[in-house]
Amino acid sequence: MSSARDRILDAYEELLALEGERYATLDAVAAKANVSKGGLLYHFPAKDELSNALCERLVALAAEDLDEMRSAAEGPARYYVRTSRYEGTALDRVLVAVSRLQQAGNPRARAAIEEASNNWLALLHAALGDLAMARAVKLIGDGLYYNALYRSVDGRPDPSAGDDELLAVIDRITGIAT
Repeated sequence: MSSARDRILDAYEELLALEGERYATLDAVAAKANVSKGGLLYHFPAKDELSNALCERLVALAAEDLDEMRSAAEGPARYYVRTSRYEGTALDRVLVAVSRLQQAGNPRARAAIEEASNNWLALLHAALGDLAMARAVKLIGDGLYYNALYRSVDGRPDPSAGDDELLAVIDRITGIAT
C-alpha cells in the first residue's frame, strides 16, 4: 500500500496530466488521493511544495532511465529511440504532468525538464562522440515520443509499425553494423 504522500503526488500528477494545472486544485488533489485537505497540507503545506516534489520525482525517474540507457546492451542511441513511445510508465506520466506545470509558467518544472533532456543528450553525445549526431538521434526519439503522446491523448493506439526501420536508420547514423 502506498503512503498518503505518494497517493497525494499520484493524484496531483494525474489531475495535471488529464485536466491541466488550473483544475489541479488542493481540494481536487485531496479528494482524488482520498485524504483530507488537512492531510494533504500536512505533507505539502503549500502548492509550490507539491509541484516541487513532482519535479523531484521527474528528475529521479529520468536519472533511473539514464542509468538504464547507459547500460543498455543495444547502446544508448538504440535504447533512446526504441523507448521513445508513450506507454503510460511512471516516467511518461510524470513527464506529462510536469510539462503541464511548465506550460503554466512554473520555473522549477522548466528546469526539471531541461535537466532530463540535457542529460539524455549528454549521454548520447558521450556515446556517439559527435554532438550533431547525438542531437539527430535525440530529435528522432523526441519526435516519436511526441507523436506517440499525441496519439495516446487522442485515444488512438500508437502503432509500432516502422520501428525496426527507424532502428536500422539509427544504426546507419551511428555506424553500427547490423
